[in-house]
Amino acid sequence: MSEAHGVVFPQVDGRRSTSATGRSVVADALRGVDPIGAAAVERETNWRRGYVEHFGRLVVAELTSEDAAGRIAADGLTSLAARLQWSGPDGVRPIDHAFDSPVQDPLGTEVVTGSGERVASLSIPYRGARLAGDGLRRQLAAWVAAGVIEPSAQEAVCRVLDHPQWLDLSGRTVVVLGAAAEMGPLRSLLRWGADVAAVDLPRPAVWQRVLDEAGHGAGRVHVPVTLGKSGNLADRAGGDLIQDLPRVAAWVAGLPGDLVLGNYVYADGATNVRVAMAVDALGEHLARQRETALAFLATPTDVFAVPGAAVEASVESYARRRTSKLLRVPLRTLSGGRLLRRNYLPGADPGINDAIVPQQGPNYLLAKRLQRWRATTARAAGQTVSFHVAPPTRTRSVVKNRALAAAYGGAHRFGIEVFEPGTANSLMAALLVHDLNHGAPAHPMPWQDEAYAAVHGGLWRAAYAPRSALGLAALLGIGSAR
Repeated sequence: MSEAHGVVFPQVDGRRSTSATGRSVVADALRGVDPIGAAAVERETNWRRGYVEHFGRLVVAELTSEDAAGRIAADGLTSLAARLQWSGPDGVRPIDHAFDSPVQDPLGTEVVTGSGERVASLSIPYRGARLAGDGLRRQLAAWVAAGVIEPSAQEAVCRVLDHPQWLDLSGRTVVVLGAAAEMGPLRSLLRWGADVAAVDLPRPAVWQRVLDEAGHGAGRVHVPVTLGKSGNLADRAGGDLIQDLPRVAAWVAGLPGDLVLGNYVYADGATNVRVAMAVDALGEHLARQRETALAFLATPTDVFAVPGAAVEASVESYARRRTSKLLRVPLRTLSGGRLLRRNYLPGADPGINDAIVPQQGPNYLLAKRLQRWRATTARAAGQTVSFHVAPPTRTRSVVKNRALAAAYGGAHRFGIEVFEPGTANSLMAALLVHDLNHGAPAHPMPWQDEAYAAVHGGLWRAAYAPRSALGLAALLGIGSAR
């Protein structure tokens, strides 16, 4: 990995090794709860292929005692903070030292006020229509019946329907990190008239999309700008969280209103870990200065502990899939048991749902696990946290991968619904509004917090373990990936 500035991986044997860092972080997270698992991680010689088992073991270890998940989360975050570094003008230092020196060239602010009329009720686009009121309630019920969302997600969105005044987020500033992200809530928030602080890379094409949304919306968008730079607003806007973290942090800290820090950033490969760590450091820095709510979207293609009711639904689905029974035995025999395995053993409570897609890589999963760990520790510290599993969605980052696009194209044959971005981001924005107004219920175990109001697309309640059906789904959906 080449030398870089800003948030960087540590040097291991003279190079910035992402594999060595990821392996060490997972081992450190496990060590206090599962020392045997930690030793297995340290013996892993092929991290890029073998990481899946170890990330799964993290979730199993969280269930061993009431405080195990908190210990794993805290130790994982401590390890990341000790390893990821800040490379700046004064050399390479621990990441929390990025904020030591006063910012010499602060970002300015321009505010864009939309010309649209504020929408005062919840609606969600779905298959060419816009669902609201009873139509949306019926669709939520249909998703629950099909096992696409958890019943608690239906209940939460229905509460928002019952309390349209919650859509008025006056007094709050929602900081949308990754403002142009397809899964982000920018469009919905602006429809509802919210104050949004948009943060994204200083790229004019990215900012033109954000500014177009701002102009059509009914809210206000606070835009970070480089002072003294010429050009239109799209040319001057933006801040790089990885390389410009202190300036972005100072700008966010100066925003008005009660802050909601929403993490919607994504990057390819190792850069995803760097930007996730930058966001985490930013959140910790802000929390030391002022009250800050946190918002996260979890990927469904991870490992989760899931409620017994989801296990029961999966077991029932496995038993009644008559059309696949004729194929199931020969396929499992020919594949050595790898294809069309049942999702869970009957009676598991909680069950372990492993929907990791190995092609996404260990860096992707480490970045997402970092967010889960922070949600756990922040919630325990009394911060307001909105954390929800988001559905499989046809975003640009997915469809550019032909194998994943094909698998998504055939997923419906195995009880999985893949969402369009507009549906997914509107639904998740509604859950954010719910949490900011009503709050998420307190649960005795962190895995239950993660499972609350999950929109997993059916991965948790499907008959077959996701990876055991992935290849067949790709074969069946290959035409849609072209």
